[in-house]
Amino acid sequence: MKKIITLLLMLTCSITFAQDNEAKTLLKKVSDKVKSYDNIAIDFKYVLQNIAENVNQETRGDVVIQGDKYKLNILGVTRIFDGKTLYSISPEDEEVTISSDNSEDENSITPSKMLSFYEDGYTYKMDIVQNVKGRKIQYVKLTPIDSNSEIKHILLGIDANTNHIYNLIEIGKNGIQTTLTVNSFKTNEPLSKTLFTFDESKYKDYYINKLD
Repeated sequence: MKKIITLLLMLTCSITFAQDNEAKTLLKKVSDKVKSYDNIAIDFKYVLQNIAENVNQETRGDVVIQGDKYKLNILGVTRIFDGKTLYSISPEDEEVTISSDNSEDENSITPSKMLSFYEDGYTYKMDIVQNVKGRKIQYVKLTPIDSNSEIKHILLGIDANTNHIYNLIEIGKNGIQTTLTVNSFKTNEPLSKTLFTFDESKYKDYYINKLD
């Protein structure tokens, strides 16, 4: 779950780099485009492949993001972040886990932290161009500066026509590849005022697990 959220935030956060000029220009276009939207709604496919262990897992999900707030549905679990508190709702376990936002926690995944992670942690350059069902997808290769990183590199696929992210492919040094592909990318949707609000009254029979 944490891996999926990380990839999603990589897809939707504003990105600013200071290296390869051509890649910088393209990524700035993506960043400016994202900043221009009030909200973003994404339906996506997530695939994890481990060839050595003969593992191929595929799932689908959706997320709505507005600023730092988001609502994610994946693997039967709903996660709501209202800007301060994260609520993880599991109908199967009849449990709600509540945790406070702590941007100082190195394991905390927030849009702002992912932004600083990109700025400080990667070198980048233009990579291959692919034709995907008539769409020109330009890839940017991100390589961790930290030689101890578990990530070998990341390929960020950008639709050259819309300047929207098409997919993100993370290659681990352990040979595991995770791919998040955008099936639907909608913007400025009319959102319910309570979309990012947790209503505890709806979960009276659930176990409420407050971590802090």
